[in-house]
Amino acid sequence: MSANIYQVITLPVGQIRGIQRQTIYNDEYFSFEGIPYAQPPVGELRFKAPLPAKPWSGVRDCSDFQVKPMQKDPKTGLAVGSEDCLYLNVYTKQLHSSESLPVMFYIYGGGFYKGEGTRYLYSPDYLMRANVVVVTFNYRLDSLGFLSLKDRELQVPGNAGLKDQVLALKWVKQYIKYFNGNNENITVFGCSAGAASTHLLMLTSQTENLFHKAICMSASALNVWACKPASDYAYRLAKCYGYQYENNDRLVLEFLKSLDAEKLVLHNIYNEENLGQELAFTPTIEPYHSTDCIIDVEPEAMLPTAWGNQIPLIVGSVADEGLIIYRSLKNRLENIKISQEESESLIPQIIKSKKNSELYKKLIEIHFGHEGPKENMMEEFIKFYGCFIINYGVQRLITSRLTYSKAPTYRYRFAFDSPTFNHYRTLFCGNDLKKGVPHAEDLSYLWFSSFSWKLDSNTLEFKMIKTIVDIFTSFSQTSDPNCFALQPTKWKSLNPSDNYLALLIDQDIKFSEIPEKDILSIWEKLFQ
Repeated sequence: MSANIYQVITLPVGQIRGIQRQTIYNDEYFSFEGIPYAQPPVGELRFKAPLPAKPWSGVRDCSDFQVKPMQKDPKTGLAVGSEDCLYLNVYTKQLHSSESLPVMFYIYGGGFYKGEGTRYLYSPDYLMRANVVVVTFNYRLDSLGFLSLKDRELQVPGNAGLKDQVLALKWVKQYIKYFNGNNENITVFGCSAGAASTHLLMLTSQTENLFHKAICMSASALNVWACKPASDYAYRLAKCYGYQYENNDRLVLEFLKSLDAEKLVLHNIYNEENLGQELAFTPTIEPYHSTDCIIDVEPEAMLPTAWGNQIPLIVGSVADEGLIIYRSLKNRLENIKISQEESESLIPQIIKSKKNSELYKKLIEIHFGHEGPKENMMEEFIKFYGCFIINYGVQRLITSRLTYSKAPTYRYRFAFDSPTFNHYRTLFCGNDLKKGVPHAEDLSYLWFSSFSWKLDSNTLEFKMIKTIVDIFTSFSQTSDPNCFALQPTKWKSLNPSDNYLALLIDQDIKFSEIPEKDILSIWEKLFQ
């Protein structure tokens, strides 16, 4: 076994030591993990906007780092991770070349209450086939990242987790040149909550000119769960742990700061709307304007003048987005007496508020037939919730882009259904289903992870990895996703007359209308 090869880089804030790694396909790259981009958000800095990391002396070991943000483990119900989590990782194919390399800055998903930017989930083995620099990072989650208080003097308006993202992006803009990255060619991309974050960063003036193109995978800032007005969730969280006083922001803050960080992620207060369970601690409309404010009005109001209208964008989704709630929906359907009335209880209140309209009747009919929801309709509910939770927000993003932006907008729909290489179907559905392409399954072909394995180069799955990586890296390099892997198909940017066209990615690739066109057109009209 060969000896490790280390590399020391001198940054203006201090020296770091990285290591040369090899992907599972034997491509070599340099890895620098656990670089602090912010001061530890602990003590008086808990819940607040991040501060830039302080300089350090000596050489900081950045050869390995696997710390995740503090969060509740969905399997064990225990708190895992660290409150001191604001670190980033840089992976670069080459430290020296005639031209600096395009930069790909990834924001992970997880509903803003779970997730991490580590090699455990997001190892760059596939992306390191191309000449790019990849950046992953941690941002704060749950109440630690999204608690909001109205008292201006306390300086906790909310969205600390988004402000972590902004600071990490500013770090990249300032320092990525030391890793052979081109700070004038930065692509921000993310999936699910990471896609909603990406879209929010395209809307807020805080990030203007910090990146140059974007990819939103299966979400936008316009999804029903992606942003909400400020509420009293901090007070309700404090009461869970014995707070007995009035709803006073200062008293609530002091009480929550006295608790161990583990407790702050174990009780996420739900705003229940049937299966549209909206988590309390997510991006919020900040109650007052501050110098680092991200969102001060509803995202929809930010669309017409958003600086991000000027940059190229890819918007993607997968064939069976609704499988993300397969388990919870299965439990609901099994634990109620299946009458039509009880089945209708599974329709979210925000949809039922439109019940007297003809469009509501059309929506229910197109999803469930003339009689509406009834027993044995798991597949229909999966498709319905795929639209409600994901596809409708994605379609709203497409429509807004074609209304307000002259920059290229590309759309894809991922439907490649592997019988074996289906990490997210296993995660969401266990072994119940043998088919289906659930929310985030396209990530399986973009990132290597702890539940991936080396594929034979002759398999369809390996070829799909090459295709997805080629698309994403070509876009990062040239702002155009058309690449060798797509030939002879031409992926066209959209215009207002064809906003349901997309690159349909399956064993065969073609550019055509998405199958959800008729359904989504009704969803759009219902909420106009």
